[in-house]
Amino acid sequence: MIGAVLFGSFFVLLLVGVPVAFALGVAACCALVAMGGFAELSIIPNVFTASVSSETLLAIPFFILAGVIMEYAGISRRLVDFAHACVGGRKHGLSIVVVIAAFFFSAISGSGPATVAAIGSILIPALIRQGYQPRHATSLLATAGSMGIIVPPSVAFIIFAVVVSDYEGVSIVRLFVAGIVPGILLAAALMIASLFLPRATVGRPATVGAGAAEGAGGSDVLDRAEVADAPGGGDARVPTRRFAALGRAIPGLLVPLIILGGIYGGIVTPTESAVVAAAYALVVGLFVYREIKPAQLYRMLIAASAQSAVVMLIVGAASVFAYVVTVNEVAEKISELLLHLTGNRPLIVLLAVVILLVVGAFIDAVSALYLFVPIIAPVLLEAGVDVTTIGVLMVVNLALGLVTPPVGVNLFVAAGIAKIPLTEVLKGMRPFFIAGLAVVLLVAYVPALSNWLPDLLGF
Repeated sequence: MIGAVLFGSFFVLLLVGVPVAFALGVAACCALVAMGGFAELSIIPNVFTASVSSETLLAIPFFILAGVIMEYAGISRRLVDFAHACVGGRKHGLSIVVVIAAFFFSAISGSGPATVAAIGSILIPALIRQGYQPRHATSLLATAGSMGIIVPPSVAFIIFAVVVSDYEGVSIVRLFVAGIVPGILLAAALMIASLFLPRATVGRPATVGAGAAEGAGGSDVLDRAEVADAPGGGDARVPTRRFAALGRAIPGLLVPLIILGGIYGGIVTPTESAVVAAAYALVVGLFVYREIKPAQLYRMLIAASAQSAVVMLIVGAASVFAYVVTVNEVAEKISELLLHLTGNRPLIVLLAVVILLVVGAFIDAVSALYLFVPIIAPVLLEAGVDVTTIGVLMVVNLALGLVTPPVGVNLFVAAGIAKIPLTEVLKGMRPFFIAGLAVVLLVAYVPALSNWLPDLLGF
């Protein structure tokens, strides 16, 4: 009865357009009242406060702050410049630049929408000027941005480690390392898919700087370079440009090395590494690139605070929801039901994949992890799937949710940058969704992809 009230009210609120955080909170309130009257609502402040006060979750606002600072510092533009200098002159090179730049920035921001926003204003106009259809340019960028929650440092892995701790222990460090290989696989799959995109100007060199400059202050390499698709389109100055672009990008490329090197070396905890990342980004922006002005500091803090508040509101509301689920043993009952459907491990894994794909289409990754880790993790553990593979599988699944309507956040961000309707973006999604789905299935059925690297490094 309580489970029906809880999940029924939640999905009804979602269907009428209530934001996820409020839908979670209101549904939990309805269930609490059904449990024991209005007096039960007194538990909400305690659960909410305890959930957002976790020291582990403190890493999230600092990683968000680091991402905001890096965007203001121009790091994303220089990463794009470097990627373009390396492969941009090849046929379909700019589409590969999109994926490489998204991978680099994902290793900095830990957020899908932040990755799309940071590099989209540079690369979507550039792709369109090279002859790519707007829907393909936008959908490629949106899907590449989904690596933001897979490539470490990942906010989603932090959330998973916190939620799954009630069932099975797994360190955030191990999950971070486990996300590297799947992240590389997704990048490779998107690169392959991008090679088959139709272009209107194949074989004709096209300057891409004007479009790239919109909204991002331009991009040094993109402003100067021409696409060398046609025979003889090469440039003897390319090696020099590559070294110059590398020199400008090194401070940005050092960010993930500092974050992950500090964590993996045991020098700092994930939370401490987030503070170090924010401090380093501020130093780079103020004294190395000199693109951040002291007057902008307040604006950056406000932007990071607003993004952090949204995440923490979802965490708090989802924790209250999860409390109701735990107290009423709703998760256990659903898990038992799933296990009774079949004892076949491959079918159980496939069922989990399907559930997560559907869930990701309606709920953001943070909310989905709080709601469905207690349901899916015990089922997969009972089926013999290790906890690291479960974490990677859930996060990669939910990454696809970032580009799956109706809630696909990356789609909305990319469509807003490209100024085209969402329905038009969806027409270009098929090759990239198929590529992402192939990676999901590989992760689901080949556990070594998640466990090989952390086992090799001793985590």
